[in-house]
Amino acid sequence: MTIEKNTLLKKAALKKKQKKESLLNTAFELFLTKGLAKTTISDIVEKAGVAKGTFYLYFKDKYDICDSLVSSKAGDIFLNAHRSLANTDIHEFEDQILYILDHVLNQLNEDKALLRFIEKNLSWGIFRKALDSTLPNEDCNIYELYEEMLKKSSKSYKNPELMLFTLVELISSTGYSCILYNEPVSMEEYKPVLYRTVRSIMDSFCEG
Repeated sequence: MTIEKNTLLKKAALKKKQKKESLLNTAFELFLTKGLAKTTISDIVEKAGVAKGTFYLYFKDKYDICDSLVSSKAGDIFLNAHRSLANTDIHEFEDQILYILDHVLNQLNEDKALLRFIEKNLSWGIFRKALDSTLPNEDCNIYELYEEMLKKSSKSYKNPELMLFTLVELISSTGYSCILYNEPVSMEEYKPVLYRTVRSIMDSFCEG
């Protein structure tokens, strides 16, 4: 392959990536302001400045782009938390999980619109897809990072995926009410109770 042809291919790939990112960013903005039900594909492509046919090169429909956004945003939140953890001297698995969960809740508390969007559209299937997606500039995914943490733990856990599912469901449901509505109490008031519960759940999955 000539250098010129290689350069053209790289430019074409970059252009495709930019168009997809433009569609994702535009859809996210519209979903936040208008809601998924009131947003049409025509709204998205018009605001993004691309042809409708371009939309269908990347997504089946608006629900497909919504799922992609939820997966991407959820993945980003957990990746940010894991990167923050890497800068600490926390080594015990349970303490690491609590640090990550605390970081996730703090991110969502700072971006309540994102919390509303994720909570309304998140399912375990979509979240699992986020966990399995290869991370930018990495050769692994979030679930593999989780498994690596498990391997280094001084304890063994049965069915680690079910444990993670239980923790995510607990955090997302309680976090939504406490962060957005301060019900039944604020998130800061609830955290001690929540984290004791998290430790109890993890203990129930502990082997031996």
